[in-house]
Amino acid sequence: MTNNQEWWRGAIIYQVYPRSFFDSNNDGIGDLPGVTAKMDYIASLGVDAIWLSPFFTSPMKDFGYDVSDYCDIDPIFGTLADFDELIQSAHQCGLKVMIDQVLNHSSDQHPWFIESRQSHDNDKANWYVWADAQPDGTVPNNWLSVFGGPAWHWDSRRKQYYLHNFLDSQPDLNFHNPKVVDALLDTVEFWLKKGVDGFRLDTANYYYHDEKLRNNPPKEKVVEGSIGVRLDNPYAYQLHLYDKSRPENITFLKRLRSLLDQYPGSTTVGEVGCDFSLDTMAAYTQGKDKLHMCYSFDLLTHDASMTHIRTTMETIEAGLGDGWPCWAIGNHDVERVATRWGGNHASAAKSKVYMVMQLSLRGSVCLYQGEELGLPEAELEFEQLVDPFGINFWPEFKGRDGCRTPMPWENNKQGGFSKSNETWLPIADSHKLLAVSEQEGNRSSVLHAYRDFLHVRRAHPELIHGDIEFIYDDETTLVFTRNHQGKQLFIALNTSEQDKIIPTELTLSELTLPEAIICGYLDNRTVVLPPFSVFFARIVL
Repeated sequence: MTNNQEWWRGAIIYQVYPRSFFDSNNDGIGDLPGVTAKMDYIASLGVDAIWLSPFFTSPMKDFGYDVSDYCDIDPIFGTLADFDELIQSAHQCGLKVMIDQVLNHSSDQHPWFIESRQSHDNDKANWYVWADAQPDGTVPNNWLSVFGGPAWHWDSRRKQYYLHNFLDSQPDLNFHNPKVVDALLDTVEFWLKKGVDGFRLDTANYYYHDEKLRNNPPKEKVVEGSIGVRLDNPYAYQLHLYDKSRPENITFLKRLRSLLDQYPGSTTVGEVGCDFSLDTMAAYTQGKDKLHMCYSFDLLTHDASMTHIRTTMETIEAGLGDGWPCWAIGNHDVERVATRWGGNHASAAKSKVYMVMQLSLRGSVCLYQGEELGLPEAELEFEQLVDPFGINFWPEFKGRDGCRTPMPWENNKQGGFSKSNETWLPIADSHKLLAVSEQEGNRSSVLHAYRDFLHVRRAHPELIHGDIEFIYDDETTLVFTRNHQGKQLFIALNTSEQDKIIPTELTLSELTLPEAIICGYLDNRTVVLPPFSVFFARIVL
């Protein structure tokens, strides 16, 4: 890995969900020492950095995304000393460390909120978003919570409503108050001083709200399956103009960037979810004075068509300027990609071709733990759910637990994750068959395909720094080039079960890919793509 200050451009960031990675003390919950214990495994993949999902002190109503102390470790995950050891171990392995920052909201058990709700005139009274009821006692406006129902919760002590974009135990902080911004930036700097290399910013476009509390208009058209849209959730029926993605957000992002610039080599990747996410990604990363990278939910939908991939890429490229994208096709909030995009035909071969696709696009990449094993979504019964989102919307939406189950290290009762008889979520039997130990000895496994291709990627600067130009797409086929410093790669992907034939007038010199990946071949001036295959060649100029 390079040591330059822009190491993050084209970097592969491996997301670790600590609760489910490895349990070092056998209490059934993964922890920071467990991550440290598996650092050699992470490094062996060929990734550049790890992103740790929240490990801060929390009542765990939303499993760490409800923070009650931004500058300490929850005891279930370990101690600050354990975190220091993790940082040291990662850096010794040549890995950067990024941590999740949940700045939009805190837990209702955070001391700031406990004080804020006491009265209208205490020191923290205006640190959260409070509003009077309508004359008839109803909520201040029509804003809705992502998790269902109104985004307002009545507090009997203040006799006011407070805003919560997520759970009612996650009150939104008031970014219009300069003291709040200063306090949050202090918590960011706390971790910079601890040696972290960057931050993944949860809900990075939610920070500011409209101070006039204007109602959101309805969407003109609501389409099931489009980005973030589920018709069982009323949140999808509004055009969210006033409760998020406000123009004031830019001012805060500039202050945040100014702080990070004092720590050379540190970086940010913001999560952006809105109806105009690609435009927001561009705005948030342009000019080198805001975020370094953003990713959206555009590739976290059920639309796996190569036409959708091309449209998404070309749309962001058209408006990106000097900004920089980061792409995720799976994370801790969505159904695992092997199931979401694989459907009834989920297979190792399909996981491999989607992997090559993601790692060949222009931008950085967030890779969620278990994707390198081709894990499908775990099937859970209602009684096994712990995710409040899933519990609220069952059975139409089964929540996020199916992608958060423990990492399978061995094919045994508890998957090598823990020696406890009871883990915080059950370990799927289907996952045990795909355990790391099962795939290590199989040169054709998804794990080896990831490892091998990640090392191929490092050897080709075109895939890390190059421009991208699309040549052809249909529902299951994508053809494009990556160009850097006079060198050009030709890449063709087939995500279907049928052979595909791609004629070309280019002069191509085939590249040999690792044996774990199904490869197409050149027949005169025709690229032949067997089912679930990829083809790489150098363009001879």
